[in-house]
Amino acid sequence: MKTILVTGGAGYIGSHACKALARAGYVPVTFDNLTTGWADAVKFGPLETGDLTDRARLDAVFAEHRPDAVMHFAAYSDVGESMRDPGKYWRNNVVGSLTLFEAAIAAGCLDIVFSSTCATYGEQDGVVLDEDCAQEPINAYGASKRAIEDMLGNFADSHGLRHVIFRYFNVAGADPDGEVGEFHRPETHLIPLMLDAIDGRRDALTVYGTDYDTPDGTCIRDYVHVMDLVDAHVKGLEWLAAGKGNRVFNLGTGSGFSVREVVRHSASVTNREVPVTDGPRRPGDATALVSGSTRAEAELGWSPRRSTLETMIADAWRWHQSGRYER
Repeated sequence: MKTILVTGGAGYIGSHACKALARAGYVPVTFDNLTTGWADAVKFGPLETGDLTDRARLDAVFAEHRPDAVMHFAAYSDVGESMRDPGKYWRNNVVGSLTLFEAAIAAGCLDIVFSSTCATYGEQDGVVLDEDCAQEPINAYGASKRAIEDMLGNFADSHGLRHVIFRYFNVAGADPDGEVGEFHRPETHLIPLMLDAIDGRRDALTVYGTDYDTPDGTCIRDYVHVMDLVDAHVKGLEWLAAGKGNRVFNLGTGSGFSVREVVRHSASVTNREVPVTDGPRRPGDATALVSGSTRAEAELGWSPRRSTLETMIADAWRWHQSGRYER
């Protein structure tokens, strides 16, 4: 059984990836500093606590577990915070990734599956974004991820580091079995914030910006189910194991929904009213981000099977009501 080091494996996407890896016959080893992740989300393999900027700790983990590949999720990802405190994102995301890649190379672990983001594309309204679109990030989060992509290219040239990069769009939903789900503190993602408002955990959902150049004035995003997303990451490992070249893939559905459309769908799925209040735009938010994912479909054989808005909201609502949501 191959061992995969999963950085950020105690977080939302990382914990779902660990489940997908275990199901596929891998041993996922989580490496997480637990600042935004949760130890009780690590259910499918061992947990190693530590920070990505701690080279000695990384060296010890590589020596003990001898992973065959790294699946790299660990990062700060709040767009608004990245605009207020860009240094935090450059230190954690970029310096942490640099330390990780150097430790992996020293250990002879040369296969990396990297979690990037559509935020690297920036503001390109009216464009279905494919992998060849210009990368012009408008916030420090997207800029830090683009820098890591560049870093992987440099290390590929100098050290033979093999990598698959996934630029994905808005991740939503939860494990249909209810073993893991989405929980952030503070919460910043639209669907869990909306579900909080529906069941009274917060007074209302704030819609940030109602004057965008969209049909209803609110931002448009492409949503992909977390289980579809992590399935692609397992396929990315298989791509590298087969000796295929370094590659970038978008992960999305090709369909965008405005904030108000997501609110309407949520009211329908939950049969509850969604209390909403309007607020100002947030710095760093693009008007519309919609994916072109034909490359992942054609080359990886990936398709977003659970990524209807109704299914994502229903799975998230089931997790939300399960009692495991509380920490």
